[in-house]
Amino acid sequence: MRLEELDFYIPPGLIAQQPVEPRDSCRLLVMTGSGARVHTDFDDLPRYLRPGDLLVVNDSRVLPARVYARKNTGGTVELLFLRPAASYQEDVWEALARPSRRLRAGMLLTVGNRQVELHRLLEEGRWLVSVTGRGGVIPFLERCGELPLPPYIHRQPVDPEDYQTVYAAALGSAAAPTAGLHFTQQLLAEICAMGCEITAVTLHVGLDTFRPISEPVVEDHTIHREFYTVSPESLKAINRAKRERRRLIAVGTTSVRVLETLYGGNSRVSLRIAGASAPASLGGGVGGSTGLYITPGYEFAAVDVLITNFHLPRTSLLALVMAFGGVGAVRDAYREAVARQYRFFSFGDAMLIERPSVFAGVDPVGSGS
Repeated sequence: MRLEELDFYIPPGLIAQQPVEPRDSCRLLVMTGSGARVHTDFDDLPRYLRPGDLLVVNDSRVLPARVYARKNTGGTVELLFLRPAASYQEDVWEALARPSRRLRAGMLLTVGNRQVELHRLLEEGRWLVSVTGRGGVIPFLERCGELPLPPYIHRQPVDPEDYQTVYAAALGSAAAPTAGLHFTQQLLAEICAMGCEITAVTLHVGLDTFRPISEPVVEDHTIHREFYTVSPESLKAINRAKRERRRLIAVGTTSVRVLETLYGGNSRVSLRIAGASAPASLGGGVGGSTGLYITPGYEFAAVDVLITNFHLPRTSLLALVMAFGGVGAVRDAYREAVARQYRFFSFGDAMLIERPSVFAGVDPVGSGS
């Protein structure tokens, strides 16, 4: 796939700067399995669900991961804390530093009455860092950090919960899994009342939310690994739905990556090439890290319906959506959304994309029933 196929023009006035109120009053563009496009509102979502559908949401909660630190020369450095460094036992994290050019290992940056120590430069402005003094990184961020809104959103929300899903629970993301921002507790209750199930997985969103694809050939891009866990209860619910040939509806591209990491796609060989590790058993659940990179041509083995936002051009998120909905069909839908003045990106409107039901016969993961 050529990079220009992921490119399109979004008028700046269509980039949403704040969420609508209530959340589920945003617009919804439905791409049906037959190829039709329907324009409706998100609170109309139950019309496009079936009793027995299993919605899989990502319950990761966004860290107040952005802090502004001061060098001893007086200059300011923006730090975006991404995730714990897996190879370290101590509270060492990966953080994206801007500007990074003049930083050196061993340097101390000041944030209030605390200091951030730079240990080692990794790549692309990412550093291994730790926080001096009592308490770990997360308590430090809760005191000193702010929500890491994308650069196209120009002010912090009045209520920080606007950038959290209503079911957010597991603290650890550097950005919101934004497809879930449209759900209200009332809508979730309505979905359950009609006979659908809802279960949660956790994938902590990391650096690649912020990093566009730059390689001319999309498949040459590499994405960083992100950590996920699936509880025993959720794994049983997903396995049960697959055995009973009920639809799996992924709420967001992050849920897609977890489900496809667990159940395959193209074959286990393709997963190894993509960098997705075999899931480890966690007391009846599973967890691990995934570098699964989904591009057009990928064969989906788990997900039947995708609920997602309108994504930035030239990103792995858009490549995944085009892999699911078809390159031409998604491009046409985006053009129509622009013409109809849809709102784009994190606080924007939503899509529901169906595909013909395909059950690849992949065995359930683990021993859950």
